[in-house]
Amino acid sequence: MRIFVKDPAFYKKTALIALPIAGQSMITIGINLADTIMVGALPGDAPLTAVAQSNQFVSIFQICCMGLGMGASVLTSRYWGMKDNKSLKKAVTIMLRLTILLAGLFTLASLLFPRGILRLYIKEPEIIDEATRYFIYMVPCYILLGLSLTSTIVLRTTGQTLVPLLVSIGAFFVNVFFNYMFIFGKFGAPEMGVAGAGLGTLIARVFEFTLICGYVFFIDKRIGYRVKDLFMKCRNMVPEYIRISIPVLISDTLLALGNSMVAMIMGQIGGSFVAANSITVVTQQLSTVLIQGICQAGCIMTGHTLGEGKVKEAQEQAVTFYALGAIVGLVGAVIILIASPFIIGMYNVEEETKVLAAQLMDSIAIIVVFQSINSIMTKGVLRGGGDTKFLMVADILFLWVASVPLGAAAGLVWELDAFWIYFLLKIDQVIKAFWCILRLRSGKWIKRVKSASDEERFSGRKQATEG
Repeated sequence: MRIFVKDPAFYKKTALIALPIAGQSMITIGINLADTIMVGALPGDAPLTAVAQSNQFVSIFQICCMGLGMGASVLTSRYWGMKDNKSLKKAVTIMLRLTILLAGLFTLASLLFPRGILRLYIKEPEIIDEATRYFIYMVPCYILLGLSLTSTIVLRTTGQTLVPLLVSIGAFFVNVFFNYMFIFGKFGAPEMGVAGAGLGTLIARVFEFTLICGYVFFIDKRIGYRVKDLFMKCRNMVPEYIRISIPVLISDTLLALGNSMVAMIMGQIGGSFVAANSITVVTQQLSTVLIQGICQAGCIMTGHTLGEGKVKEAQEQAVTFYALGAIVGLVGAVIILIASPFIIGMYNVEEETKVLAAQLMDSIAIIVVFQSINSIMTKGVLRGGGDTKFLMVADILFLWVASVPLGAAAGLVWELDAFWIYFLLKIDQVIKAFWCILRLRSGKWIKRVKSASDEERFSGRKQATEG
């Protein structure tokens, strides 16, 4: 089997899907960076800590919505390839209903127990008071964020990446403008401080929701989904949705909890290690931007190809995506190694912290190669093939059996250098990169996906037999 597909249309389609998604990720990083800079300009450490820790609970909701959206995308991309619009709409309906239910639960919890939730992340009463002023504006954001995020993922599965990108660009400017206005009291607005950051974020969420969901429910003609479709009957699609999509939600949620555990381990190692890791965070995010784009392109294109019944072609494309993962990872590694001295030099920190940061950068440069391969395969191609249940087990197993215990032992028991601590904390990325080869060659990752019409035909035959 050839390593690289020869058809130029394959690479063109990959670029058309991956680049806008990568651009959207860049904008998200820019929004977070702008928020951090503006809130960080307020006096003292309390405002920045309050906003950062308040967003931890919102991040859990966001990760769950990503799981719901990416799980549904396995089905919607396949049905799009099959040209089965009825089944596609039913999958979207189930996804949106679950999103609304999840948003309702998070909204209720935030309304009833705001200070109780914040105490999970903050100990100091004065910071909790500050955080509460910000957190109250996040309550309406759950439904807005959930519906716009999951709708964006569905649009991508039908090849519509430009609309979400343009909306994200608009949301960036809206967020920065209103945050600046309300945090610092500019243009005649009251100076609200941390509360202003919350209000600015809420306005940006309203903007994003109005444009994305307005497009999906009233304008888009590819899917043709409308508000009335939220009430369509989907019972015959529920078993298939649970089989394919729910493992993605479970996998992403438990991975998020595992990453939180990794952060806790770093916190126990010491302040210098945490500070050094903070220096590398933006580098880590930027190095994975293109990876995220290709990852989602892999999932969508695999679903389309298998939906068209081209199993052999999907297998050939999967091998190419593996090779692309290695190439993108190596390029990312080189960029990190070249840029790390300049990035570390920008910070006015202790010499010990700079030494630790340099070691972490070296480790990240190696890990990003394996992370690129396994992300594009596990979160992209193999997931697009419907292999979600097996991937869920693999994700949980490698993280909790390898990364968490080895990383904890390296930092807290063996007291190894920062390079090896980080490497062992991320060892699951290395293991999965090699494991993907075995799974890919087996061909077992390609799963059949049932459609609504299949269920209806089966039901019709059953009734005829009984009659």
